[in-house]
Amino acid sequence: MEIRFYHLTQTPLEHTLPNLLAKSLERGWRVLVQGGDEARLRFLDSHLWTFSEDSFLPHGLEGEGGAQPIWLTTSDSNPNQAGVLMLIDGARATPARMQGFDLVTLFFDGADQAAVTLAREDWKAVTEAKLPAVYWAQENGTWVQKAKSEA
Repeated sequence: MEIRFYHLTQTPLEHTLPNLLAKSLERGWRVLVQGGDEARLRFLDSHLWTFSEDSFLPHGLEGEGGAQPIWLTTSDSNPNQAGVLMLIDGARATPARMQGFDLVTLFFDGADQAAVTLAREDWKAVTEAKLPAVYWAQENGTWVQKAKSEA
């Protein structure tokens, strides 16, 4: 199990998320994307259908259809039995809930001070729970590991 913090400073979530979702599917992983806002999830639902002309990300939105390999939700349910939890737009999970996944990613916008504050609180909770965590930040168009906490 690993928890990854992604500090978005150069590209918005809607540019970063599809690439990480595609990589997850390539590895055969099922993903639960938990957001803090239903309207934002509806936007991402539409975006995932149109972000690339040569790519397809099978996904579903809570309240619409059955569980897909990628599931967008605001709730704590895991109908697609995902091994990967991606927390976006202020969605949060306790360390105990995180332990139910193989990989947890928390995305936060570096331009949003409230989001940065919540991410710091989450980092503290994760490290105090002695869960393995890695903090990544965007620099010069790539991801740079800034901190690591061992279990």
